[in-house]
Amino acid sequence: MTRKIWVGDVDVGGGAPVRVQSMIKRRTSDVPGILEDMERLKKMGCEIVRVAVPREKDLEHLKEICLKAPMPVVADVHFNYRIALKALEYAHCVRINPGNIGGKDKVKEVVKKAKETGKALRIGVNAGSLEKDLEGMELPRAMFESAKRYVELLEDMGFFNFKVSLKASNPLDTVKANELFAEHFPYPLHIGVTEAGPPIRSAVKSAIALSELLKKGIGDTIRVSITGPPFPEVTIAYEILRNLGIRNRGVEIVSCPTCGRCQIDIEGMVKEVEEALSYVEKPIKVAVMGCVVNGPGEARDADVGLAGGKGVAVVFSKGKIVRKVKEEDAVPALLEEVEKLLNSL
Repeated sequence: MTRKIWVGDVDVGGGAPVRVQSMIKRRTSDVPGILEDMERLKKMGCEIVRVAVPREKDLEHLKEICLKAPMPVVADVHFNYRIALKALEYAHCVRINPGNIGGKDKVKEVVKKAKETGKALRIGVNAGSLEKDLEGMELPRAMFESAKRYVELLEDMGFFNFKVSLKASNPLDTVKANELFAEHFPYPLHIGVTEAGPPIRSAVKSAIALSELLKKGIGDTIRVSITGPPFPEVTIAYEILRNLGIRNRGVEIVSCPTCGRCQIDIEGMVKEVEEALSYVEKPIKVAVMGCVVNGPGEARDADVGLAGGKGVAVVFSKGKIVRKVKEEDAVPALLEEVEKLLNSL
């Protein structure tokens, strides 16, 4: 079991649940938009959120964001250690990359400030920004060696309130680097695949790496990095955790892949249902099936479901038909039954 640290009021490691994290994609100056995104992410189950702070003039925006944020904020700082020093006055945690923050002396300054403010740090090692003297080494080993030298530096300074991330764009390199670290150190690990690409590609890469690590008990917080809006990151992260039997939160949607027998817009219905139920916290299973004859049987273990035929649909619960409706009324009828179920739980 790893050490426990606190990022704001959220505990990480030490037996705490595997935490789901995301990152704001907007410029730091867009405070209203950032806070709106944070509220939506929180409703979806995001527990920690990272915000890029690339310039000194962004620090005042960071201050306002952190004061109003609905969840702990990690300030993401590269290159300028002075920004990290100031960010520690506002953010709940600051992420620095030892490979580009300016060397050990600059890291020491950041650690001193973290000790003074009582804030956590994240030591973020990325495959693409390792120290020059590690070039030519096998990548996972180089990532581990980079993390090792800075972990030992923090330990020598008597600072232990930190987590570590070792990320590459290749899932297998990411797995090996994190396995090496977990073998040698007890600090919480934030795991994920960096530069993972658009949603489908990222989901595949992330599922490969995160599943391999989480099955071995490695990983205390996770992020699915996506090119695009942050909201699918949370959905995919919880699906990975759900299917590994680690955390069961929210609605599990099962739906048929469609075929030549399908005579209704299953794809459109699934999107509508998924969006409408994205903020539900209770773990329930909802089915959207394209065959009115076989649907209730194929998805008999769903708490609530619908199955459609040409112009009509049935809503069912645990395989038993509850009501028959017109196709255009199918999704509203399904959502009504879901609401009844949620109210009874």
